[in-house]
Amino acid sequence: MVEIIFQNRVDAIRFFNYLQKWLNNDPDYENILLIEDRHIVKLFNSSFTNDKQEAVKNAFYEFVTNIKRDDWLRDILRNHYYFEDIEEQQQILEILYSIMDGQREDLSVFLKETNLDPVVREAIDHVFRDNVSFSFDSFLKFRLRSYLQLLENYVEISIDEYKLEQEYQMFVHMLREFLADREPKRRELHLLLDDDITFYDEQFVEIKRGELAKMIDRKLLVNHPVYIDSASIAPLLSLAPTKIFLYTKNAEAPLVRTIKNIFEERVMIKSYQALRELRNSNTDNTSNEKQA
Repeated sequence: MVEIIFQNRVDAIRFFNYLQKWLNNDPDYENILLIEDRHIVKLFNSSFTNDKQEAVKNAFYEFVTNIKRDDWLRDILRNHYYFEDIEEQQQILEILYSIMDGQREDLSVFLKETNLDPVVREAIDHVFRDNVSFSFDSFLKFRLRSYLQLLENYVEISIDEYKLEQEYQMFVHMLREFLADREPKRRELHLLLDDDITFYDEQFVEIKRGELAKMIDRKLLVNHPVYIDSASIAPLLSLAPTKIFLYTKNAEAPLVRTIKNIFEERVMIKSYQALRELRNSNTDNTSNEKQA
């Protein structure tokens, strides 16, 4: 017999429903009972085979990682970091789960442990080693203590990233407002983004750094000295071109993303090779015109 005791009736019902799904209405489990007044999920079976025990363990594992983990994470956000707003919690959790799914290697490097699966599996294997009766809350307190500590690390990293993203959005919004009040000083600009950034005018003639520096609106650097990159964003905002053709090998680079977010529909992303072809074509046309 396996008997799992819950202090919370809702948790007992949720686990029971999860268990039913995993057992696929197995006729051997018709007598699984939910004793609602004591919040106990009992499994009675004389032929509790290894396969069936594995099914129960898998159901318990998914209940812990799919259902309870989200509860615990929200509890940490609410009680440790005072994030009461549900939408804010959700945005932080989206960052957190993207780290867990391996989509944010830039953030996972700050974590001592990124493989949480074995921690939960080992704890579950231990309590299911024999036919047992155990308290879910005791299991959480003693067997999953290290797991909860690891989750707290994830929450901390995710909150830091969330705050940075909020600051970034405010930064972008501020620069969009500045741009909205600017009269375009150029019809179009061509930007080559490689190890450095190079500006070209409409005829694909390079605009030197000294020239760009003279074009920068000094109010930008005075009012926002920390945020404004004087080599790229400041000249673009000052010139406020109607069109920006951006040539890059990496369309997902941070600077490309920032330029796209600020200038939105004004930006056209082109391949790195396209600028060379356009410059060569323009040079050939200029030579032909001189010969004519």
